Amino acid sequence: MNKIKEDIFTTNIKTLIENNLVNNKTRNLQKENDKLITNWNIGKEIIKAQNEDKIKYGNSFIKKLSIELTNLYGPGYNFTDLQKMKKFYLLFPKVGTLSPLFITWSHMTKIITIKDESKRNYYINLVNKNNLSVRQLQKEIKNKAFERLEDKTKENIELIEKDETIDVMEFIKDPLLLDLQELKNKELNEKALKQAILKQIEKFLLELGVGFSFVGSEKKIKVGDNYHYIDLLFFNIEQNCYIAVELKIDKLKKEDIGQLQFYINYIDLEIKKPHHGPTIGILICKKNDKNIQKYLNPDNIKITTYKHIP
Repeated sequence: MNKIKEDIFTTNIKTLIENNLVNNKTRNLQKENDKLITNWNIGKEIIKAQNEDKIKYGNSFIKKLSIELTNLYGPGYNFTDLQKMKKFYLLFPKVGTLSPLFITWSHMTKIITIKDESKRNYYINLVNKNNLSVRQLQKEIKNKAFERLEDKTKENIELIEKDETIDVMEFIKDPLLLDLQELKNKELNEKALKQAILKQIEKFLLELGVGFSFVGSEKKIKVGDNYHYIDLLFFNIEQNCYIAVELKIDKLKKEDIGQLQFYINYIDLEIKKPHHGPTIGILICKKNDKNIQKYLNPDNIKITTYKHIP
């Protein structure tokens, strides 16, 4: 068999396998969604039963129900599981707000432990926008992603549909958590900081927020006879725009904002397409200076800080 025919057969086989993987993933998502809806309905029935007679159908009803369901259907219906389903229904009385999102029951068992509604909604939105695994969700909660948002953003976060857009500027955390262990015994400069970020770019994209895709580092631009270099360049699908990121290892200076604004203006005039939104800038520094921000705080630049994860 010649190589051309071999390549054709190989491509066909790969297509069959990839289609099967996609179909399996779709079926798994449907199964997870069905499980979520089923557990919501179980919680609803428990509440209805308890409302019939608060004395007769208290926790004793759930205990009896858990034994019967476990005997019939196996694990997943013990007393604690049923209490979670009950709480799930009470927290989300309209299950339509959660379907067909990519939240699974495993995600939900972590989220229903959160008392604050805005905080719960934030993590649900984060899971659905970034397709977070349960482990990733747990890490975001542990790293207090919600607490690192601006106070005004945290106040009234609502659930959003998968295809709804969000203002990414509002969801930039402060500080950003970076793993800088490899720089522990080295001289810290902006180049070293950038290299450390590039080695963990997927984690950094998630730390930035929602919808970020990496375009490149040290983006070279020419203005007149001089070359300039943008530290990191991203594109955000939520905002449909480029996002220029500058890294500073010192306290914020007014010149830092001017430099980033210069890059933003260049991208708007020379790089972005007509259908793209206005370019945004993120300035990441070791320490902010509120006095400078008071007099120099453009709407298209977000200033945040970074912190090493020990």
